[in-house]
Amino acid sequence: MNPAAPLSLTAAVLERGIADRVFPGAVVEIGRREGPIATLARGTLTYAPDAPPAGADTIYDLASLTKILATATVMVSEFDSGRMRLDDRVRHFIPSWTGEERQIVTIQDLLEHSSGLPAHRPYYKWRQGRASVELAICEEPLEYAARTRSVYSDAGFILLGFCIEHAAKTTLDRLFDDWRRAAINDDVEIRFGTDAAWYDRVASSEVRDDGDDRRGIVHDENAAALDGVAGHAGLFGTAAAVGACARWWMASSALPRFSQRSLVPGSSRGLGWDTMLLTSSCGTRLSPQAVGHTGFTGTSLWIDPPRNLYVAFLSNRVHPTRAGEGIQSARRALHDAVILDLES
Repeated sequence: MNPAAPLSLTAAVLERGIADRVFPGAVVEIGRREGPIATLARGTLTYAPDAPPAGADTIYDLASLTKILATATVMVSEFDSGRMRLDDRVRHFIPSWTGEERQIVTIQDLLEHSSGLPAHRPYYKWRQGRASVELAICEEPLEYAARTRSVYSDAGFILLGFCIEHAAKTTLDRLFDDWRRAAINDDVEIRFGTDAAWYDRVASSEVRDDGDDRRGIVHDENAAALDGVAGHAGLFGTAAAVGACARWWMASSALPRFSQRSLVPGSSRGLGWDTMLLTSSCGTRLSPQAVGHTGFTGTSLWIDPPRNLYVAFLSNRVHPTRAGEGIQSARRALHDAVILDLES
């Protein structure tokens, strides 16, 4: 790979995404285990004529990157401490997880999206707060028997976050903050929610029907019902911060364990992570051993261990509405372009 590559193809993908109004702006950090090698920023924080430019310091709502950067990361610590194990039953941590069909469901099933829970429910419409949302998930009828299928499930990761909090007897945001300080650096700009000092650098997300701009407020409504701290969503951060987390995973002995593909029929999932398919958001040129994840707001992180490469791609494709199209094509084109730029 050529670290001085101009990345012209990658830049062109970002510029095309902006021209096609897939997103108003985006930031990409490309790096290796040893550190970042390139950062590209294009576009603006909104579509307003006077909108500030997107830059390396722009804060994005990371959405479901929370699943791998916070929840799965904290799980590594929980496993290492012995406080939690993959084969622990969910009922061990959450007594209201009752019913015969639920008794076999384990922490591993939640991590692998094979618990039987549905993909999504708008709990925020009738529940607020941790105890209420937890009970709603525990009352949710399972859609299939555990381990017979894999269905990507926000509900499963919300429940996983609750399991962690019950085991550790503290909140997920505090556990993540402790990990960040110890494992990367307290100054790295990634956390649940936003700091008031960040406001001018936060990319806007969706503008709701009432005109409310969700800038600095978590886009996911179920996470908002949990005060912005949930196992499936809630993190905000910069591309550099996502890159720092990627380098931690690349250096960790946990990555091979967490990226091993599930034995559940038809599943592409590891423990939290997704694995490489030809239809994946990472395009067709990453190694078969690559692992990654996406976020609904327009974010993604892919790690390619054989190439010693990561690509953190952050955008606010939900601005001004979530109805926009083209993000999957843009993600695939971007990762293909990165490889062509670096290996040409």
